[in-house]
Parts: sequence; structure tokens; C-alpha cells
Amino acid sequence: MNSVAVIGAGAWGTALAIQAARAGNFVTLWVRDPAGAGLIGASRENPRLPGIRIPEPIEVTHELPDAIDVALLAVPTQHLRGVLTRLPLWNAPLVACAKGLEQTTFRLPLEIVANVRPGTPAAILTGPNFAHEIAAGLPAAAVVAAGDAGLREAIAALLGTPSFRLYGNDDPVGAQVGGAAKNVVAIAAGAVIGAGLGENARAALITRGLAELARLAVALGGRSETVMGLSGLGDLLLTCTGAASRNYSLGLALGHGGRLADVLAGRSAVTEGIATAPALVARAQGVDMPICTAVAALLAGRMTLTEAITALLARPRRDE
Repeated sequence: MNSVAVIGAGAWGTALAIQAARAGNFVTLWVRDPAGAGLIGASRENPRLPGIRIPEPIEVTHELPDAIDVALLAVPTQHLRGVLTRLPLWNAPLVACAKGLEQTTFRLPLEIVANVRPGTPAAILTGPNFAHEIAAGLPAAAVVAAGDAGLREAIAALLGTPSFRLYGNDDPVGAQVGGAAKNVVAIAAGAVIGAGLGENARAALITRGLAELARLAVALGGRSETVMGLSGLGDLLLTCTGAASRNYSLGLALGHGGRLADVLAGRSAVTEGIATAPALVARAQGVDMPICTAVAALLAGRMTLTEAITALLARPRRDE
């Protein structure tokens, strides 16, 4: 039996812990504060995943194990660096399970891992997955991306089950770009529906958003075909249409006329697209990203929703 440490006990970390246990591993779920660890451990339920019982074999703790076979880093990208500095120097691969870019450095998750833990084998786990469905064991697929084929295969074998199908990919840059940018496009998609612009407009926006993802992936050294897979198109479709998407629901509220501060005051979970949008535009370095640029301006208060829509519709006509 392999030993898996899941770092971060949010909804996604808890779902991954349940999936890792389902796949036959011994699992430690690390909770940031002792009180939270005690509460979740005693009740065997995470308030962020109501109705989902955490199986007894999963050890819920504030203490980090001395030795493991693999660590799943299920913390938001903006906290990844800080958490990495706290981890023991395990002789084990690290799997980043976050999406986005670091707001201060514009780095992708695996770039943060390489910066803090140089030389450590690392992979990215990404794809169209809602935590509550993974925890419930509903059918899903995801991508394990890494340059090392052996590492990809080992992680897929460790976590995969018939209901959670894992595909390998040797383009971690493209996979990470898809996971980051789709959150920004989802805010735009929600705003389109919230503003009453219709399904046609959302479909057009998602399609053009996919083109932005592909351009950025190639510019950063990835491949455009990666963006057409689970980590790009698949994740984009889920996040731009699923009612459980935090980024889509944020855009929906903004489209209805809500203020960003008021919307955020009513939620506790991280909406990753807010921090990712400006970092993504900064990292793009001249890549044509009109939708992501408009979302960044909208969130920063430099542009109203009406102005953002007008600017996008006024772009010059050209071939697709």
C-alpha cells in the first residue's frame, strides 16, 4: 500500500484524499490549523463538502508525516509557495493540484515548485473536475502532466480507478495554461449570461477564449493541441457552464449588476480567476488576449461590464 499525503483540506483536497483512499492507498489529509483538523477528524465531514463522509482509513491531521510516497499539493496557487516552504524534505514526488498563476511572480504552479524545491520530481494534476462529484465517486477524467513518462504513469496508477480515469500528457506547460486561463474566461462567460446576452454569445466567447488559451500555451512553450484536450477544452466547458463553478457564478453575479466586493463578501472559497486574470495578462507579454484583458480590467474597476462588452464587440473583423 502506498502512502499519499494530501496537503490542503479544502473541498478539492478532501475530494482527492477520498479518491486516493478509494484507489487503495494509505492517506494522510493535512489540515492547516489544529482546530480544523480536530473538527474534521471527529465529524468525518468537511463543511465545504456537505453530505460527503470521509472514510475512516484517512488520517486527518495537522501533523505532517515523516515519510510518504507522493504528496498532492491541493492548496490555492496563491498559497502554494508558503506551504512548500513548510513541508519536510520528503524524498517523494510532488503533484501540484492547483490552477492559476502566482500573482506576484506570474509563475505557474510547477514553476513555483521548481523555484522552491529545485530538482524535486513534480507533475500537475488538472482537468474538468468538480470536487463534490469526485468525492461522490461519479465518473470523471483528468490529466497528469509531466515531462517524465515514468512519473506520469506512476501517478496515474496510484490515483486512478474505473470511475476516475487519468490520462498522461508530456506538455505540463500547456496543461497548466489551460487550467489557469479557463477560470478567467469562465468569469466572462458568467457575466455574459448574467447580463442577458444569451447562449449564442456565451458559445462564441468560450470558443474565442479557447483560441486565447492556445495562443498563450504556444507562446510559453506548450502545444496548441494540449489545449484541445481535458486540461483545456474540457475544463473550459465545465467551468463556463457548470452551476458549481465559482468563477462562472462570480461572473454571473457581476452580470446581474453585483459589486465585486459584495459578491466576495458572501463566499469563503477562493475564486482563483480573480488573482489569475491580471497575472495572466502580465505573463502574456504581448500575446493577443482580449477576453482575459477585458476581465482583468473589469475586476480592477478600470472598465464597466458595458464598456468591456462594447470593446470586445468593436474589435476589427478578421478570419478565424
